[in-house]
Amino acid sequence: MAKSKTTADDGVVTIKKYANRRLYDTERSCYITLEDLGTMVRDGREFRVVDAKSGDDITHNVLTQIIMDEETRGETLLPVNFLRHLIGMYGDKMQSMVPQYLEASMTAFRKNQQDVRAAFDGVLGSNPLAELTRRNMEMFQQAAGALIPGVGGAKAKDAEIAALKAEVAALKAELAKK
Repeated sequence: MAKSKTTADDGVVTIKKYANRRLYDTERSCYITLEDLGTMVRDGREFRVVDAKSGDDITHNVLTQIIMDEETRGETLLPVNFLRHLIGMYGDKMQSMVPQYLEASMTAFRKNQQDVRAAFDGVLGSNPLAELTRRNMEMFQQAAGALIPGVGGAKAKDAEIAALKAEVAALKAELAKK
């Protein structure tokens, strides 16, 4: 099978970066932005960025630029202390171990994230946070209704009225016996 000029055999899209800083998607034959690359990452689309003139792989630099742009826009994900520790690792004896550690940590985090989402979807339906919020509110109202009359909402009020009616009926029946 002949290798496509737009994607590698493994399905990785080649993006060319030109000297004028423009990015060219060889699969779709169009210019794209860093935001488009960010979307590709979030969509799980694999790509590599190469310098159009030298052919050097500059994917790492471009991904770092995307992170910097996101952080600059106020979408901060990386805490200052984490960044300080990360910078402190450059030149350290342990520097060679950091990439593998971070990769393994991120893989474990993503797996845990998927497991939690799957658990929520399986137990709570299609909108887990809304369902969880609804259940928490019901529990809170029941607890509050038991402690403070009138706080538990309509269901608690109805139950309280029914209980009072039953108590009045029992008292009437007892008075009728005397």
